[in-house]
Amino acid sequence: MGQSPEGDGAALHFNYFMTVLIIVNVLAVILETVEPLYQQYALLFIVVDIISIAIFTVEYFIRLWICTLDPAYSHPVTGRLRYMVSPYALIDLLSFLPFYIPAIIPVDLRFLRILRLFRLIRVMKLGRYSEAMKTFEVVIAKSKEKLILVLSILFIVLVLASSLMYYAEHDAQPEKFASIPAAMWWAIVTLATIGYGDVYPVTMLGKVIGSVVVITGIAIFALPTAILSAGFIEEMQEKKVVICPVCGHQISGDQKKETDDPPLDPEKPGS
Repeated sequence: MGQSPEGDGAALHFNYFMTVLIIVNVLAVILETVEPLYQQYALLFIVVDIISIAIFTVEYFIRLWICTLDPAYSHPVTGRLRYMVSPYALIDLLSFLPFYIPAIIPVDLRFLRILRLFRLIRVMKLGRYSEAMKTFEVVIAKSKEKLILVLSILFIVLVLASSLMYYAEHDAQPEKFASIPAAMWWAIVTLATIGYGDVYPVTMLGKVIGSVVVITGIAIFALPTAILSAGFIEEMQEKKVVICPVCGHQISGDQKKETDDPPLDPEKPGS
């Protein structure tokens, strides 16, 4: 069997190079906020940023040019337009576009600082070059209905918990539980079992409600973990390649289910 385009040496080395470049960029954005480091290595940070911007820009337009090779974007005009609004293309664009905005449109320094934060979006480009991130995206896509159901349950519990706590604690703590939206901060922190301690119930009814909310939060937040874990196991089994004990051919995890019966022994009668 020939290697796929994604698996050839050139593509593999390019993926490694881009992964390292993105990691270097993110580290540079983080380290330049340390004032002594920035003062000493300011020129190095600027050079890394300029070289990265050039590479990301060229990569974006090359991908835009060759995207028509993909059947999903085969039309030379509408195909490229649809590719430009795809998630990965938007991430690629935002990774370098803010660099050019000050050169085209005059902006004040405060807005310029906000634009510089967009460089952290480059870390999202790792999803394009990481098989693990691609697997994570597949698992999320397959489990989205279950995750949406869990989020719906969480929202319902959040509304109920904050409403009950408002009526239980409003008279005792009118400033901290001034309204149901204000009580939602307590509900979120309690459901997540973080418990900052800045807002807490003082009445007996409020403590009972808080205890129930804590236990409920533990159960609810365990559900996404179980769903994603099951999704990862299923995805790994589908990708797993095994050797058929009967014919010796390579089969996928799905096909393996059809050959789970023990192989026939030709030396036994009736085999």
